[in-house]
Amino acid sequence: MVETIGVPRGDRFQVITEHDQSALVYDPGYLDIVRSDGIVVIQATISEGRSVEQKKALYQRIAGRLNAELGVRVEDVLVNLVEVKKENWSFGNGIAQYVS
Repeated sequence: MVETIGVPRGDRFQVITEHDQSALVYDPGYLDIVRSDGIVVIQATISEGRSVEQKKALYQRIAGRLNAELGVRVEDVLVNLVEVKKENWSFGNGIAQYVS
């Protein structure tokens, strides 16, 4: 995210959950992509304003690194970005830090 969409280096706020296979429902052939039970679903909430090119670079980087470092098939990497306005963030102290 730092390399592709300009997220600050210290912006490390993640929630990682692992789900039992029985709790996961997915279409193994949606959009003609052959998926396996090794599917990884990533959803990131980000501030709006990134270009389509930046988002495409992010998707490529995530899938490529998961493949290279963990052996995850690129076909099994699903990424969903949820964009919100900057005023929708407070990182503490009851302040909207991204709003000037």
